[in-house]
Amino acid sequence: LAAIFERNDVRDTFRISYLANRLVLPAYDEIKREFGLNRGEYLLLFCLSYIEELTAQDVADMTGRPRNSISRAVHRMLEDGYLTRSPDPADGRQALLRITPEGRALHGEIVPRFVAREDQILSSLDSDERRQLDGLLAKLVGSNAP
Repeated sequence: LAAIFERNDVRDTFRISYLANRLVLPAYDEIKREFGLNRGEYLLLFCLSYIEELTAQDVADMTGRPRNSISRAVHRMLEDGYLTRSPDPADGRQALLRITPEGRALHGEIVPRFVAREDQILSSLDSDERRQLDGLLAKLVGSNAP
């Protein structure tokens, strides 16, 4: 693996992608197996667990997921009772989404899987390095947000 990490023209891109895949893909596979949710469905729950009201477009913007995959996720999550939808008074073409208590409980069951993966992936860093990484990631995300 060292050869591919060091001998390519986009080292940082490849390493970031590698780590992101090692972090999230096993967790999403587990979520699919245990809860029957795909990535877009869980990301919808995730976002609405931390922000009270969002539109599907907001979630697409926050997650970088295609709008159509978020729209499909909204329909499924509404049917399963994990979300509610109400008209957006500021824009009649949009709907405001909220998580239900059932959706919040489901998120509460799922998020520990990501915490465990994150702890495993970042275990080689000490607390100062974790703080540095947090600052660097915040800077990168802030400078690349839509």
